[in-house]
Amino acid sequence: MEWLFAPFGVSFVERALWGGLLVSGICALAGTWVVLRGMAFLGDAMSHGMLPGVAAASLLEGSLFLGAVLSAGAMALGVTALSRSSRLSQDTSIGLLFVGMLAVGVILVSHSQSFAVDLTAFLFGDVLAVRPGDLVVLAAALCAAAVITALAHRSFVALAVDPRKARTLGMRPRLAHALLLCLLALAITASFHVVGTLLVFGLLIAPPAAVVLWARSVPMVMAGAALLGALSTVIGLLVSWHLGTAAGATIAATAVALFFLSALAAELRGRRPHGAPRSPRGSSPRGLAPHGSARKEPGYTS
Repeated sequence: MEWLFAPFGVSFVERALWGGLLVSGICALAGTWVVLRGMAFLGDAMSHGMLPGVAAASLLEGSLFLGAVLSAGAMALGVTALSRSSRLSQDTSIGLLFVGMLAVGVILVSHSQSFAVDLTAFLFGDVLAVRPGDLVVLAAALCAAAVITALAHRSFVALAVDPRKARTLGMRPRLAHALLLCLLALAITASFHVVGTLLVFGLLIAPPAAVVLWARSVPMVMAGAALLGALSTVIGLLVSWHLGTAAGATIAATAVALFFLSALAAELRGRRPHGAPRSPRGSSPRGLAPHGSARKEPGYTS
Protein backbone atom coordinates (compact mmCIF):
# COMPACT_ATOMS: atom_id res chain seq x y z
CA MET A 1 0.00 0.00 0.00
CA GLU A 2 3.04 2.24 -0.12
CA TRP A 3 2.05 3.47 -3.59
CA LEU A 4 -1.21 4.77 -2.06
CA PHE A 5 0.12 6.65 0.96
CA ALA A 6 3.72 7.53 0.06
CA PRO A 7 2.88 10.51 -2.20
CA PHE A 8 0.90 12.22 0.58
CA GLY A 9 3.87 12.00 2.89
CA VAL A 10 5.54 14.71 0.80
CA SER A 11 4.71 18.16 2.16
CA PHE A 12 3.74 19.86 -1.11
CA VAL A 13 1.52 16.93 -2.14
CA GLU A 14 -0.13 17.01 1.27
CA ARG A 15 -0.85 20.73 0.86
CA ALA A 16 -2.18 20.03 -2.65
CA LEU A 17 -4.50 17.40 -1.15
CA TRP A 18 -5.89 19.80 1.43
CA GLY A 19 -6.21 22.52 -1.18
CA GLY A 20 -8.10 20.19 -3.50
CA LEU A 21 -10.43 19.07 -0.72
CA LEU A 22 -11.26 22.66 0.21
CA VAL A 23 -11.81 23.60 -3.44
CA SER A 24 -14.06 20.54 -3.83
CA GLY A 25 -16.27 21.77 -0.99
CA ILE A 26 -16.49 25.31 -2.37
CA CYS A 27 -17.23 24.11 -5.90
CA ALA A 28 -19.85 21.66 -4.64
CA LEU A 29 -21.82 24.47 -2.98
CA ALA A 30 -21.67 26.78 -5.98
CA GLY A 31 -21.61 24.13 -8.72
CA THR A 32 -24.89 22.58 -7.59
CA TRP A 33 -26.74 25.77 -8.49
CA VAL A 34 -24.72 26.18 -11.68
CA VAL A 35 -25.90 22.76 -12.83
CA LEU A 36 -29.51 23.13 -11.65
CA ARG A 37 -29.92 26.56 -13.26
CA GLY A 38 -27.91 25.87 -16.42
CA MET A 39 -25.35 28.61 -15.71
CA ALA A 40 -22.24 26.92 -17.14
CA PHE A 41 -21.71 29.59 -19.80
CA LEU A 42 -21.97 32.33 -17.18
CA GLY A 43 -19.44 30.56 -14.99
CA ASP A 44 -17.05 30.16 -17.91
CA ALA A 45 -17.39 33.84 -18.77
CA MET A 46 -16.80 34.90 -15.16
CA SER A 47 -13.70 32.74 -14.87
CA HIS A 48 -12.15 34.34 -17.95
CA GLY A 49 -13.44 37.74 -16.87
CA MET A 50 -10.96 37.58 -13.98
CA LEU A 51 -8.03 37.99 -16.37
CA PRO A 52 -7.96 41.83 -16.34
CA GLY A 53 -7.81 41.92 -12.56
CA VAL A 54 -5.15 39.22 -12.35
CA ALA A 55 -3.10 40.88 -15.08
CA ALA A 56 -3.33 44.32 -13.46
CA ALA A 57 -2.37 42.89 -10.06
CA SER A 58 0.59 41.11 -11.63
CA LEU A 59 1.82 44.28 -13.35
CA LEU A 60 1.40 46.30 -10.15
CA GLU A 61 2.95 43.50 -8.07
CA GLY A 62 -0.18 43.29 -5.96
CA SER A 63 -2.33 40.44 -4.71
CA LEU A 64 -3.49 38.21 -7.56
CA PHE A 65 -6.38 36.94 -5.44
CA LEU A 66 -7.60 40.48 -4.71
CA GLY A 67 -7.31 41.35 -8.39
CA ALA A 68 -9.32 38.27 -9.32
CA VAL A 69 -12.02 39.11 -6.75
CA LEU A 70 -12.39 42.69 -7.98
CA SER A 71 -12.49 41.63 -11.63
CA ALA A 72 -15.00 38.83 -11.00
CA GLY A 73 -17.12 41.25 -8.97
CA ALA A 74 -17.09 43.73 -11.85
CA MET A 75 -18.12 40.94 -14.21
CA ALA A 76 -21.00 39.93 -11.93
CA LEU A 77 -22.21 43.53 -11.64
CA GLY A 78 -22.01 43.95 -15.41
CA VAL A 79 -24.05 40.82 -16.04
CA THR A 80 -26.65 41.91 -13.49
CA ALA A 81 -26.92 45.40 -15.00
CA LEU A 82 -27.15 44.28 -18.63
CA SER A 83 -29.62 41.51 -17.79
CA ARG A 84 -32.17 44.16 -16.78
CA SER A 85 -32.47 45.25 -20.42
CA SER A 86 -35.51 43.66 -22.03
CA ARG A 87 -33.92 43.99 -25.48
CA LEU A 88 -30.85 41.89 -24.69
CA SER A 89 -30.91 38.23 -23.74
CA GLN A 90 -28.74 37.15 -20.83
CA ASP A 91 -26.55 35.07 -23.16
CA THR A 92 -25.88 38.13 -25.30
CA SER A 93 -24.95 40.21 -22.27
CA ILE A 94 -22.66 37.50 -20.93
CA GLY A 95 -21.02 37.00 -24.32
CA LEU A 96 -20.28 40.71 -24.75
CA LEU A 97 -18.77 41.03 -21.28
CA PHE A 98 -16.86 37.78 -21.74
CA VAL A 99 -15.14 38.94 -24.93
CA GLY A 100 -14.55 42.47 -23.64
CA MET A 101 -13.01 41.42 -20.31
CA LEU A 102 -10.89 38.72 -21.92
CA ALA A 103 -9.59 41.16 -24.55
CA VAL A 104 -8.67 43.75 -21.93
CA GLY A 105 -6.93 41.06 -19.89
CA VAL A 106 -4.85 39.85 -22.82
CA ILE A 107 -3.89 43.45 -23.66
CA LEU A 108 -2.70 43.99 -20.09
CA VAL A 109 -0.85 40.69 -19.90
CA SER A 110 0.88 41.39 -23.24
CA HIS A 111 2.76 44.23 -21.54
CA SER A 112 4.37 41.75 -19.18
CA GLN A 113 7.77 40.31 -20.09
CA SER A 114 6.63 36.89 -18.87
CA PHE A 115 3.44 36.86 -20.94
CA ALA A 116 3.41 33.12 -21.74
CA VAL A 117 4.28 32.02 -18.21
CA ASP A 118 1.72 34.31 -16.57
CA LEU A 119 -1.06 33.27 -18.94
CA THR A 120 -0.24 29.56 -18.55
CA ALA A 121 -0.35 29.83 -14.76
CA PHE A 122 -3.67 31.69 -14.96
CA LEU A 123 -5.26 29.15 -17.29
CA PHE A 124 -3.99 25.92 -15.76
CA GLY A 125 -2.98 26.79 -12.19
CA ASP A 126 -0.48 24.79 -10.11
CA VAL A 127 -2.04 22.69 -7.39
CA LEU A 128 1.38 21.45 -6.27
CA ALA A 129 2.43 25.01 -5.48
CA VAL A 130 -0.29 25.58 -2.85
CA ARG A 131 1.15 27.36 0.18
CA PRO A 132 -0.08 27.34 3.80
CA GLY A 133 -1.45 30.86 3.31
CA ASP A 134 -3.51 29.63 0.34
CA LEU A 135 -5.10 26.98 2.56
CA VAL A 136 -6.19 29.69 5.00
CA VAL A 137 -7.78 31.66 2.16
CA LEU A 138 -9.53 28.55 0.84
CA ALA A 139 -10.83 27.65 4.31
CA ALA A 140 -12.21 31.17 4.75
CA ALA A 141 -13.80 31.01 1.28
CA LEU A 142 -15.42 27.67 2.13
CA CYS A 143 -16.88 29.12 5.34
CA ALA A 144 -18.20 32.16 3.44
CA ALA A 145 -19.73 29.95 0.73
CA ALA A 146 -21.39 27.77 3.37
CA VAL A 147 -22.90 30.83 5.09
CA ILE A 148 -24.24 32.25 1.81
CA THR A 149 -25.66 28.87 0.81
CA ALA A 150 -27.38 28.34 4.16
CA LEU A 151 -28.86 31.82 4.44
CA ALA A 152 -30.07 32.01 0.82
CA HIS A 153 -31.05 28.37 0.31
CA ARG A 154 -34.80 28.89 0.07
CA SER A 155 -34.37 31.91 -2.18
CA PHE A 156 -32.05 29.94 -4.47
CA VAL A 157 -34.57 27.10 -4.66
CA ALA A 158 -37.41 29.49 -5.47
CA LEU A 159 -35.23 31.20 -8.08
CA ALA A 160 -34.42 27.86 -9.71
CA VAL A 161 -38.05 26.71 -9.76
CA ASP A 162 -39.83 29.86 -10.94
CA PRO A 163 -38.40 33.41 -10.62
CA ARG A 164 -41.82 34.96 -11.25
CA LYS A 165 -43.43 32.99 -8.45
CA ALA A 166 -40.49 33.81 -6.18
CA ARG A 167 -41.23 37.49 -6.80
CA THR A 168 -44.88 37.06 -5.82
CA LEU A 169 -43.76 35.35 -2.61
CA GLY A 170 -41.61 38.35 -1.74
CA MET A 171 -38.29 36.50 -2.08
CA ARG A 172 -36.65 39.19 -4.23
CA PRO A 173 -35.28 37.02 -7.05
CA ARG A 174 -32.94 39.77 -8.32
CA LEU A 175 -31.21 39.88 -4.95
CA ALA A 176 -31.07 36.08 -4.89
CA HIS A 177 -29.55 36.09 -8.38
CA ALA A 178 -26.96 38.66 -7.27
CA LEU A 179 -26.07 36.51 -4.24
CA LEU A 180 -25.77 33.49 -6.51
CA LEU A 181 -23.38 35.40 -8.75
CA CYS A 182 -21.34 36.32 -5.66
CA LEU A 183 -21.23 32.66 -4.64
CA LEU A 184 -20.09 31.66 -8.11
CA ALA A 185 -17.46 34.41 -8.19
CA LEU A 186 -16.21 33.31 -4.77
CA ALA A 187 -15.85 29.70 -5.90
CA ILE A 188 -14.03 30.63 -9.10
CA THR A 189 -11.65 33.16 -7.55
CA ALA A 190 -10.80 30.82 -4.69
CA SER A 191 -10.15 27.91 -7.05
CA PHE A 192 -8.43 29.42 -10.08
CA HIS A 193 -4.92 29.51 -8.59
CA VAL A 194 -5.22 25.83 -7.64
CA VAL A 195 -6.52 24.26 -10.86
CA GLY A 196 -6.67 27.29 -13.20
CA THR A 197 -9.61 28.91 -14.95
CA LEU A 198 -9.83 26.39 -17.80
CA LEU A 199 -9.86 23.44 -15.40
CA VAL A 200 -11.95 24.82 -12.53
CA PHE A 201 -15.09 23.56 -14.24
CA GLY A 202 -13.88 20.01 -13.78
CA LEU A 203 -14.72 20.44 -10.10
CA LEU A 204 -17.43 23.09 -10.48
CA ILE A 205 -19.67 21.19 -12.88
CA ALA A 206 -18.70 17.52 -13.20
CA PRO A 207 -19.33 16.34 -9.58
CA PRO A 208 -22.76 18.04 -9.20
CA ALA A 209 -23.78 16.88 -12.69
CA ALA A 210 -22.80 13.31 -11.77
CA VAL A 211 -24.74 13.36 -8.50
CA VAL A 212 -27.86 15.11 -9.78
CA LEU A 213 -28.61 11.99 -11.85
CA TRP A 214 -29.17 10.08 -8.60
CA ALA A 215 -29.85 12.46 -5.70
CA ARG A 216 -33.37 13.52 -4.75
CA SER A 217 -32.62 16.70 -2.79
CA VAL A 218 -30.39 19.74 -3.16
CA PRO A 219 -28.40 19.03 0.05
CA MET A 220 -27.73 15.50 -1.20
CA VAL A 221 -26.41 16.88 -4.49
CA MET A 222 -24.06 19.20 -2.60
CA ALA A 223 -22.82 16.48 -0.26
CA GLY A 224 -22.36 13.98 -3.08
CA ALA A 225 -20.58 16.56 -5.23
CA ALA A 226 -18.18 17.35 -2.39
CA LEU A 227 -17.40 13.64 -1.96
CA LEU A 228 -16.86 13.11 -5.69
CA GLY A 229 -14.66 16.20 -5.83
CA ALA A 230 -12.59 14.88 -2.93
CA LEU A 231 -12.30 11.49 -4.63
CA SER A 232 -11.21 13.19 -7.86
CA THR A 233 -8.54 15.08 -5.94
CA VAL A 234 -7.12 11.95 -4.33
CA ILE A 235 -7.15 9.91 -7.54
CA GLY A 236 -5.82 12.81 -9.61
CA LEU A 237 -2.88 13.41 -7.28
CA LEU A 238 -2.03 9.70 -7.18
CA VAL A 239 -2.11 9.38 -10.96
CA SER A 240 -0.11 12.57 -11.34
CA TRP A 241 2.53 11.36 -8.88
CA HIS A 242 3.00 7.91 -10.41
CA LEU A 243 2.64 8.83 -14.09
CA GLY A 244 4.19 12.29 -14.03
CA THR A 245 1.15 14.10 -15.44
CA ALA A 246 -0.01 17.65 -14.68
CA ALA A 247 -1.72 17.48 -11.29
CA GLY A 248 -4.48 20.07 -11.82
CA ALA A 249 -5.43 18.71 -15.24
CA THR A 250 -5.43 15.14 -13.92
CA ILE A 251 -7.78 16.09 -11.08
CA ALA A 252 -10.17 17.81 -13.52
CA ALA A 253 -10.00 14.90 -15.97
CA THR A 254 -10.77 12.46 -13.15
CA ALA A 255 -13.84 14.48 -12.15
CA VAL A 256 -15.11 14.46 -15.75
CA ALA A 257 -14.41 10.72 -16.04
CA LEU A 258 -16.44 10.07 -12.87
CA PHE A 259 -19.31 12.04 -14.39
CA PHE A 260 -19.31 9.85 -17.50
CA LEU A 261 -19.24 6.73 -15.32
CA SER A 262 -22.22 8.06 -13.38
CA ALA A 263 -24.07 8.93 -16.59
CA LEU A 264 -23.35 5.46 -18.00
CA ALA A 265 -24.59 3.80 -14.81
CA ALA A 266 -27.75 5.93 -14.89
CA GLU A 267 -28.31 4.99 -18.53
CA LEU A 268 -27.86 1.30 -17.82
CA ARG A 269 -30.20 1.52 -14.84
CA GLY A 270 -32.74 3.28 -17.05
CA ARG A 271 -32.76 0.23 -19.35
CA ARG A 272 -34.49 -1.83 -16.69
CA PRO A 273 -36.80 -4.77 -17.53
CA HIS A 274 -40.56 -4.22 -17.50
CA GLY A 275 -41.91 -3.97 -13.98
CA ALA A 276 -38.60 -3.09 -12.36
CA PRO A 277 -38.44 -0.21 -9.88
CA ARG A 278 -38.39 3.23 -11.42
CA SER A 279 -34.98 4.79 -11.92
CA PRO A 280 -34.29 8.25 -10.47
CA ARG A 281 -32.67 9.22 -13.77
CA GLY A 282 -34.23 12.38 -15.11
CA SER A 283 -35.82 13.28 -11.78
CA SER A 284 -35.21 16.59 -10.12
CA PRO A 285 -33.76 17.13 -6.66
CA ARG A 286 -36.39 17.55 -3.97
CA GLY A 287 -37.73 21.07 -3.92
CA LEU A 288 -37.21 21.50 -7.66
CA ALA A 289 -39.73 20.38 -10.24
CA PRO A 290 -39.03 19.42 -13.88
CA HIS A 291 -39.58 22.01 -16.58
CA GLY A 292 -39.68 24.85 -14.07
CA SER A 293 -43.05 23.89 -12.55
CA ALA A 294 -43.39 24.30 -8.79
CA ARG A 295 -43.92 21.27 -6.60
CA LYS A 296 -44.98 21.22 -2.96
CA GLU A 297 -42.33 19.83 -0.65
CA PRO A 298 -41.91 19.86 3.11
CA GLY A 299 -39.92 22.89 4.20
CA TYR A 300 -40.48 24.86 1.00
CA THR A 301 -43.15 27.41 0.16
CA SER A 302 -44.71 26.94 -3.24
